[in-house]
Amino acid sequence: MPAALPPDWLHHLGQEFEKPYMKTLKSFLLEEKQQGFTIYPKSGDIFNAFNHTPFEKVKVVILGQDPYHGAGQAHGLSFSVQKGMVVPPSLKNMYKELANEFPDFKIPSHGNLTSWADQGVLLLNATLTVRAQEAGSHQKKGWEIFTDRVISALSEQRSGLIFLLWGRYAQQKESLIDQQKHHILKAAHPSPFSAYNGFFGSGHFAKANELLVKEGLKPINWQLED
Repeated sequence: MPAALPPDWLHHLGQEFEKPYMKTLKSFLLEEKQQGFTIYPKSGDIFNAFNHTPFEKVKVVILGQDPYHGAGQAHGLSFSVQKGMVVPPSLKNMYKELANEFPDFKIPSHGNLTSWADQGVLLLNATLTVRAQEAGSHQKKGWEIFTDRVISALSEQRSGLIFLLWGRYAQQKESLIDQQKHHILKAAHPSPFSAYNGFFGSGHFAKANELLVKEGLKPINWQLED
């Protein structure tokens, strides 16, 4: 598993792979496979968020909970699905908000957010794997300890990052972030169950870009090409 993490991230997080919780997690994942369970995303995509967004290039962090559990959906980026898959409801609502914030935003026909990741948006799930068709099945197995360390390392080693914390679960991570050094934007989750409680109208995508410009950085082009 450590070999799949790029060298720049390994520099900051390599010691995590020697800790007991990670060894327990590795054993758990191995056991799942030995018992014949299908795990998403495929092993080569588990660390995709880190592959596409180098440590020193992170500008914005969008926190999700765990990967999609349907076939062909998850590919290691929070809220994102592979091309050819139906756009999930939360992502549809993110697109609606983008269209409200940016009049020229065109709703994409797909849900692949790789271009955001390549621009410095770390699309990080708290749990990086899931058993097929069983939402939340790999929670509390060790992944959250690792991804909390990811957030802490970014908080400690970087400055001026923008953390988008949508929903109660993501907002529980606020304590890991140094608010003297970073920007935190909070709103309801984009899920259909909560989007009307403050996600719509939050203006987070435009606000993130305004903050990036203030930091002297290039704003994110949120438009996805079909």
